[in-house]
Formats: sequence, structure tokens, C-alpha cells
Amino acid sequence: MRRLLFILPLLMALLFPQNIFASGDGHEDEKEALDVKEIIFHHLGDGYGWEVPFSHVYRIPLPVIVRAQDGAWFCFSSAKLTEVTVFENEATGKKTEELTPVIHEVEKNGKTYRFYLAHVSEHKNKVVELFQLDGKDQEATKAEAAKLLAEKGGDAHHVVVPGYCMVGDEYYKEYRPFDISITKNVLALLIAAVLVTWMVMSVARYYARKGMKAPRKGMGFMEMLIDFIYTGVIKSSLGAKANKFAPYLLTCFFFILTMNLLGLIVIFPGGANLTGNIAITLVLAVMTFIVTNVLGTKHYWKEIFWPDVPLFLKFPLPIMQMIEVFGIFTKPAALCVRLFANMMGGHMIVITLTLLIFIFAAFGAAALGASTVVSVLFTIFMLLLDVLVSFIQAYVFTLLSALFISAGQEDGHHHKDAEGNDVAPEVEA
Repeated sequence: MRRLLFILPLLMALLFPQNIFASGDGHEDEKEALDVKEIIFHHLGDGYGWEVPFSHVYRIPLPVIVRAQDGAWFCFSSAKLTEVTVFENEATGKKTEELTPVIHEVEKNGKTYRFYLAHVSEHKNKVVELFQLDGKDQEATKAEAAKLLAEKGGDAHHVVVPGYCMVGDEYYKEYRPFDISITKNVLALLIAAVLVTWMVMSVARYYARKGMKAPRKGMGFMEMLIDFIYTGVIKSSLGAKANKFAPYLLTCFFFILTMNLLGLIVIFPGGANLTGNIAITLVLAVMTFIVTNVLGTKHYWKEIFWPDVPLFLKFPLPIMQMIEVFGIFTKPAALCVRLFANMMGGHMIVITLTLLIFIFAAFGAAALGASTVVSVLFTIFMLLLDVLVSFIQAYVFTLLSALFISAGQEDGHHHKDAEGNDVAPEVEA
């Protein structure tokens, strides 16, 4: 129980901005401040800074690296794109701090460059280069915004005019620069890579020093995981070719597992939703696609373009060939979506369960107390379940990758014995 009492305030303070805490008195401004969709996507998305624990105003700055429209490169701290602004509620006198974007101007070669973290723009939450408009263009842009407002409705300060970015009450022409910034997800990927390298190399150094002596504690757990994946997944799927593909498959398993577990930690260096980002899972799936098809055997490709089926199924209409080629691309797509959907879903459920506390707070103290107990219990349960899911998804991705690679290594002349080794077929006398 003491642990639960400690986890509740910690969870609320780390996950959500201070200005959305509801007191249960049903004030209209507090209800309007709670934008569930914005909060969920804020915590699941990428960013140019890493949130500081217990505050959503202050962030650990990260380097922004962009290429301007004229080809000039710039590198500066993400802290220069934002500033902390204090707002005071005239009715209550309560002061709140919010992080607001500001224009960062850079002088280079006699030219002024302006960069901005866009909000009212087609490139929301991305760094854009701004160009000032003259009076005529400014009026024309505002007229276009008024037209869009009349057609679509909404708030006049949130009307997105294609090709333009609103800063305060003025519009600027925007350009999305080539961006290779070290964002939150990029830094989290580097941290995960360093952790995996450190864990694996620690095991290698242990055996280099102490030979075949069995390791203990954390090192023993690492050895158990390596043996479990190698023997139960890689060796059983690839047989004699296991050693060839074991480095890649083991790297996949530990890299995905590390990213999954880091995503469950709400403070630095955790909290980045890596495997819930489809771009990252897509890259992992593409790597399996490349290994499977580039190293595929002649028999593998023969079965794709001239499979052993009745002739009318492959000629003159290449029905089976079309199905097999389609299958080449659906396999990595399944790998990508499976990992992404499971991990994204887990994070969304945890955040939504916690948000129920603030949603029900508007209905009074009784509803607040009941929803807090239920939400915290289910959130803790989901977090524990996500630890198991983190391992399962890493295991499933590695298993499916091993099976796909194994299919690409078939030569049509051998079969496997009970230990998974390739042996030649027996020849009858």
C-alpha cells in the first residue's frame, strides 16, 4: 500500500502538465484545459527536448541541426526555440508557467535566418524557416485565413494556411528545412544502442577473462536470455546456418527488448515511445526484408517465380508468381505493424487510464476518489503487463524474422534432423 501511495503522485506529476490538475470543483476553465487527444499524442510523439521530471515546462535541450533553404547549415540548442512564459488568471490571481515557442534569429554571411518551432502550421511541432511578408502579402494571407475560417470554422488563432505559419497575430511564409536534429527519439535510440552494446560486450569480456565458468546474477541472466533465443529460436529455425544469422537476430531481440523497457520508464533516460513509432519498426522490418531476400538461395527465388504448382496456376497468367511476390512484402509489413500496434496500444491504455482521474474530477470529490483508486490499480496492472508484453514482442519479432530468413535459406535438397542440423537425404538402394 505504501508503494501505491508513492506511485500515484509520482505517476501524475511525471505524466501530465501541472495546469491540468483538477480540484474537483468543476470550474469551466479547468475542464477546457484538459485536451485528452493533445496530451496522449504529446507523450507518444517525438520532440526537440526531453522533459524534466516533475515539470512539463522545463526540458533538457537537444541539438537542432537543420539546412536552410539556401543550403546553409545551422546547429543550435533547442532551448533557443522556446521560453517560459508566466500567465496570470485575472479572476483567481493564480499564476501558471507555460512553454511558448519563440523565433530564433541567426546572422550568417550578412543574412538573417529565422527558425521557429511551428504550432499553427502544416508542420506542427517541427522546426521551420520563416520569411517575413510585406504588407500586401500579409493582408492577402489573412484574407485566405478568414476564408478558411468561414468554411471550416474553429478558432481564428488556429487556422492553418498552407505554406504559411502563424506567429502571434502575424503570418510568415514557411519552409521545412532538411532536419537531422538529435530529437528525443534519436537520443533514445543511441542510448538503447549503447546499453545493448554494453550488455553484450560485458558477457563477451567475462568469458574472455574466466573461460567457461558460469556467470552469476545479471551476467547469468544475460547468458540465459542469449541461450534461450539462440537455442529455442535461431538454432531450431536455421539449423546449421544458425551461426551465420545469430548476430543479427540476437541484436534484434535485445535492441527491441531494451527499447520496450526504456519506454516504460517515465524519467530520463526512459519515456521515449520508440517501438510505438512506426518509422522505427519499419526500419527494423526492412532490415529483416533485406537479409531474407538479398541472402536468399536460388531455390528460394525459384519457388517465387516458378513454384511447384500445376502449370495453369503460373502460366500463361502468373497467378502464383503474383501471390508469392506480394508475400515478400506482406511479411515485413506484418512485422512492422505487429510491433508498432502492440507497443503503441499499451502506452495509450496506460495514459488513458491515468487521464480518467482528471476527467472524473469534474464530477465531484466522490467521483475523483473512486476514479483515482480504479485508475491507479489498472495502470499499475497495465504497466506490469507491458513488461511481459515487452519481452513477448521482442521474442515474436525475432522468431518471425528467423522463420522468414529460414525460408530464404531453403535449398530443396536437405532436411533437418532432430537437433535442427541440415543432413543429406537417404538414398534408397
